[in-house]
Amino acid sequence: MNDTTIDCAIVGGGLAGLTLAVQLADAGCSVIVFEKEKYPFHKVCGEYVSMESYAFLERIGVRLSTLNLPMINTLKISAPNGNSMTQPLELGGFGISRYLLDTTLADLAQKKGVVLLQETKVTDVSFENELFTIKTSKNNYRARVACGTYGKYSLLDKKLNRKSTNTVLNNRKNYVAVKYHVKAELPDNQIELHNFKGGYCGISKVDGDKHCMCYLTSSRNLKDNHNDIKQMEKNVLMKNPFLKKHFSEATFLYEQPLTISQITFAKKTAIESHLLMLGDSAGTIAPLCGNGMSMAMQASFKAFSLIEDYLNHRISRQRMEFLYSKEWNTLFLNRIKAGNFIQYLSGKETLTNIVIRVLKKTPIITRKLIRLTHGNRF
Repeated sequence: MNDTTIDCAIVGGGLAGLTLAVQLADAGCSVIVFEKEKYPFHKVCGEYVSMESYAFLERIGVRLSTLNLPMINTLKISAPNGNSMTQPLELGGFGISRYLLDTTLADLAQKKGVVLLQETKVTDVSFENELFTIKTSKNNYRARVACGTYGKYSLLDKKLNRKSTNTVLNNRKNYVAVKYHVKAELPDNQIELHNFKGGYCGISKVDGDKHCMCYLTSSRNLKDNHNDIKQMEKNVLMKNPFLKKHFSEATFLYEQPLTISQITFAKKTAIESHLLMLGDSAGTIAPLCGNGMSMAMQASFKAFSLIEDYLNHRISRQRMEFLYSKEWNTLFLNRIKAGNFIQYLSGKETLTNIVIRVLKKTPIITRKLIRLTHGNRF
C-alpha cells in the first residue's frame, strides 16, 4: 500500500480523465491517473471534435492553433440507397486523431505534476471512512476522491456491480465499432455520414494528411458474414454507393482495423459507489449524439469545480455527488436521448432512405436535428 493519500485518483487516461487531471493539477491538487495502455496509442473514435470544446482545450494548455488542424463546417449525409444531402454545420468542429490529442494531453498532465501510471490495470476500487482504496496490478493507493473515466466497459464495472454490466454481457443488440485511417481525395472541411443496413460510417479529415473512417454496425451484420469484417464491408457497407467508392479508392494506412465489440447504449449512472463517472463511463454516448469527445471534456470541466470545492471543504461529499449527477443530466441526458433516436432511425434501411428524402425538402428540420447534437461552448 502506498502510504500517501492523493487528492484525486482517476481510472482511465482518455480525454475526460486527462483534462480533469490537468485542471486539478493547475488548482494545486495531487492527482494520479491509471491507464492500462502505453502512450501513444490509437483508439476507436470518430475523431471529429465540436468547436464547443476548442477554447477549453486552448485554455488548459493544448495549443490547437499551432497544429494546423482541419476546420470542419459542412455535413454530408447519405441513405443506404445513395440519396444524399449536404448541410452547413453552424457550430462546426475540427479534426484531430486521438493518437495526437491523447498523447498531447498526457504530456501536458505530466508536466503539470500529475502522476500518470501507464500499463497499469485497476482491479478494484473500494470506499471506507471517507477514503478510496484503489487496487492495481502493481500496487494499492488511497485517495480522497475517485473518478471513473475508463470508457464504455471495464471489468471494474463488474466489481462495482453496475447494472449496465449485465446488459452488455446479455444484450443481443450489441454493436461493433471499426476504425481506419485512410488517405482519400475528400474535402478537408466536410464530415460525411453514410448509412447502411444496421449502421453508419463517418469520414472526416484529421491531422497528418489523413482521414478517419469509423463505422458502427450491428453485431448481427458481422455474425451474418461469418465474423469476417472484409466480407461484411463488401456485402453490407458497400451497398451504399458512397461507401463503395471510398472503400475501393482510399489508401488504407492500417494493415488491420481497430475494433471494439459488445458496445451497447444501456443507461448508466453518473455516480457509482461514490465514484464520479465521466464520459462513456457515465453513459455510453452514441456517435450520433454529435460529439462524445466534447461531452467527455465538458463533464471534466463540471466535475473539476465540484471536486475542488469538496477538497477545499466548501461542500460535502453528498453535495458534490448530488450536484454532479444533476449537472450531468442537465447537460447530456436530452442530447443522448436525441442521439439514440437518430441512431435508431439510421439503423433502419428503408426508414433511413425515406428520412433522407424528407430532410432534403425540409432543411429547417435538418438544422434543428444538428443543433440537438451540438452543445454550447464551455
